[in-house]
Amino acid sequence: MRTSTFTAVAGLCWASATFQSLVAALTVAEINGNRFISEYSGQIVTGVEGLVIAKGPNGIWIRSTTPDDDPTTSEAIYVFGNSVGSKLTVGDLISLDGKVTEYRNNANYMYLTEISSPKNVKVVSSGHTVTPLVIGKDTPSPPTVQYSSLDSGDIYTLPNGVANISEVNPILEPTKYGLDFWESLSGELVTIRKPIAIKTPNKYGDTWVVGDWTATGRNKHGGLTMSEKDANPEAIIIGSPLDGTSNPTTSKMGDQFDDITGIVQHAYGFYSILPLTAVKVTAPASASAPPTSLVSRHHCKALTVGSYNVENLAPNSTHLPQVAAHIVDYLKTPDLLFIQEVQDDTGPTNDDGIVSANATLAALTDAIHSLSGVTYAFTDVEPLANADGGQPGGNIRVAYLYRPDIVSLYEPNRGGPEDATQVNLPSGPKGKLASPTLTFNPGRIEPANPAWTASRKPLAAAWKAKGAKRPFYTVNLHWSSKGGSTSLHGDVRPPMNGAVDARMAQANVTATFIKQILELDPTANVIAAGDFNEFSFVGPMKLFSEISGMVDLDEAAKVPVEERYTYAFDMNAQALDHIYVRTVTSGRPYGMQPDDPSADKEDAKEFNPDGTDPQNKNYM
Repeated sequence: MRTSTFTAVAGLCWASATFQSLVAALTVAEINGNRFISEYSGQIVTGVEGLVIAKGPNGIWIRSTTPDDDPTTSEAIYVFGNSVGSKLTVGDLISLDGKVTEYRNNANYMYLTEISSPKNVKVVSSGHTVTPLVIGKDTPSPPTVQYSSLDSGDIYTLPNGVANISEVNPILEPTKYGLDFWESLSGELVTIRKPIAIKTPNKYGDTWVVGDWTATGRNKHGGLTMSEKDANPEAIIIGSPLDGTSNPTTSKMGDQFDDITGIVQHAYGFYSILPLTAVKVTAPASASAPPTSLVSRHHCKALTVGSYNVENLAPNSTHLPQVAAHIVDYLKTPDLLFIQEVQDDTGPTNDDGIVSANATLAALTDAIHSLSGVTYAFTDVEPLANADGGQPGGNIRVAYLYRPDIVSLYEPNRGGPEDATQVNLPSGPKGKLASPTLTFNPGRIEPANPAWTASRKPLAAAWKAKGAKRPFYTVNLHWSSKGGSTSLHGDVRPPMNGAVDARMAQANVTATFIKQILELDPTANVIAAGDFNEFSFVGPMKLFSEISGMVDLDEAAKVPVEERYTYAFDMNAQALDHIYVRTVTSGRPYGMQPDDPSADKEDAKEFNPDGTDPQNKNYM
């Protein structure tokens, strides 16, 4: 059963509210007010008039017939009552009494202003025309950058969670802030013209869309890509149809829908539109995604490198064939592959004593070989049992796949789960300094550091490419997940960025290790890749780049900001998995230093790691 807040007012308030209503009856707009929380919350209101604009299974929505022409106050409101609509029809003008209530079913969600416990429901007249408001025509267009005045201009600024909308209750500014815009339409019947899907729907068929209004971050597939300080508040999610039909579950980014008409409502952590009936795809988008165009020369002059989160991969995982196909078809079997979320040989079986992932990695490399004929070797370092987070019993870790005829470990010496690899600079022939070596290769970076508590430890390695005289270095990582984050549409402002403090510490440890390599050899080639679980423009990534001197490959390659994504989550196309490389040195991009002095800049550019798998959802 639903419960509500602000319920301290009892019988005496009814008498008080009734007396007040005789003096000055409240309109719907007055009940809503120009803030998120109604000033009449908890009070009894009588004689509220409104036009029934929609019916749902647990209530109705009514619109005021005496609008106040104030764009900050919604003229519509939800009336919660299981039987209130049983004898009513859309188009009825009614009056009713009830209690103004603020409702939410989670402490991190926004409140929904509604009238509950409706009584004395009377039909004044019937047969009235109900006309929806067209967003962007009858209303302003949604703001495109900022969510709330309480976000300090950036939803990912630190510290997070310093205010709550419900406590501050700011005056709405619907032309500036996205949450204010949708709140100013709460309960209203609206129409979205020319809606486009910006991601695939969830299992309930709820689909994020953007209409014919101005939108920022549009990518080539039709989605909205997140960028620094812009997380696309102009998008809205389409929820369950009010008539009991079902939205399609197979729509995808870029699909065009027929115009959508429905009610603006806050539920399950997001502002949404509940359509009157199921949405309909009118123009499907192409589902194809091109594979990488990078071609390896199978030599130090042009290697290909990829990164892929294989999502809790075990030997019997049903998605293993799909992962192998992606590596073959999309990544074109890169010479060196960073992979994350490799489970042990028995998968998520608690405390069975198994931590080896040899069977998992062999199953993956065998599947790749059967599809392509390419033979991969693999290497990892086993974790301590149940010490690295992830699915219980799965013992996930990072690992490398590599083509041994092209790249090999440089002075291999695999460490154990508690061995911390160190960077050394031995003397070479005639007293000259040689290239840096790792005491454990591959080896974990400071596995005992508290930064890695219940989290994956990064795996460093030194490699020698075919034809090269010097090694190059890699760090494969999977930082703490965003578990504990709150909705971008939530009450907490700025939204909680789960485990951001842990990722700040992990960024410091990882970047400091890379810095040690570069201090010993400023011309060393270093690649850091994996599931950072953070956006490139947020604090941990900025700290990582500042300390290490590395840059995001998308930035180095000048990929358009709108195309910098690997998956879509909620309203945003975005990337939490990245490849970081060296900045320009000796005139060669990405830090590539071919040993052949005749190698030109085009050779250097082809050392371009590729992690562009459209199915790679690195958000766990």
